[in-house]
Amino acid sequence: MKRPNNKNNMNQSPKQIKTTNATSVYDIITERIISLLEQGTVPWQKPWKVQSGMPRNLVSKKPYRGINAFLLHSMQYESPFWLTFKQAQEHGGKIRKGARACPVVFWKPIEIKDQKTGEAEKIPFLRYYHVFNLAQCEGLSVNNEAPAEPTPAGQIVENMPQRPDIKHGMNAAFYSPSVDTVGMPSRERFQIEAGYFATLFHELIHSTGHEKRLNRSTLLESSGFGSDPYCKEELIAEMGAAFLCGHAGIVEITLNNSAAYLDHWLKQLNEDKTLIVRAAAQAQKAADFILATTFNEANADPS
Repeated sequence: MKRPNNKNNMNQSPKQIKTTNATSVYDIITERIISLLEQGTVPWQKPWKVQSGMPRNLVSKKPYRGINAFLLHSMQYESPFWLTFKQAQEHGGKIRKGARACPVVFWKPIEIKDQKTGEAEKIPFLRYYHVFNLAQCEGLSVNNEAPAEPTPAGQIVENMPQRPDIKHGMNAAFYSPSVDTVGMPSRERFQIEAGYFATLFHELIHSTGHEKRLNRSTLLESSGFGSDPYCKEELIAEMGAAFLCGHAGIVEITLNNSAAYLDHWLKQLNEDKTLIVRAAAQAQKAADFILATTFNEANADPS
């Protein structure tokens, strides 16, 4: 399949980028994820390095969220700090010649008038712009703070609000919505502790979809393996577990990058260009719930 060439857009400053419609934004981001998958890289399975932490804006210090975290981390820079072309200029720096930017997206509320009632209402509008890593800049006068210490995985589980029952000694890991219970094999069956918590995080993300928590349709409407809601829910659980692993500083996990696995997600993403962005947003929301983190959606732009 021939892909659109976005190379010129990659080096544009924010002032040069026009607001685009949601469909094209989804296309841009999905094509980038597909390109990574075709190279054998699964962005939502690539663990964060403990020494660098999760991606965040150098100026505002706000973390990038949702799909942005995966897009930026897949660039493999040692520094977790990013900023826009404009921010670099405002702080006395410049972008190194030939540097390639990475697109990030955010929801911006816009006001429209109802043609029938004349009343104004705000609706979310998907936009994108480009950021550069600190390593791609020079002459900046902004301090880069040390990343926060990881939160122990056991503490994340213990502090989860409305945590479901967790039963050990099961033959496999699962979440049962009907009884609101997570089943887990005994801890000693896992080769490493990180593998145990990565698996538990996956099931706990599923549990956030219960009607008494986030009431997520992909969990409640799933009709079994292979169904559309099931595929979306599994992607949400994988991404959400990755967010939690990032907070816990977990990197020693076994990743599934088999040809069958990669082909499955390539097929899903080609069929639904909105899947990756929406799943990442739901995964972020689920991780926020477990971490008891509040976030103002009206201030979704990290810059």
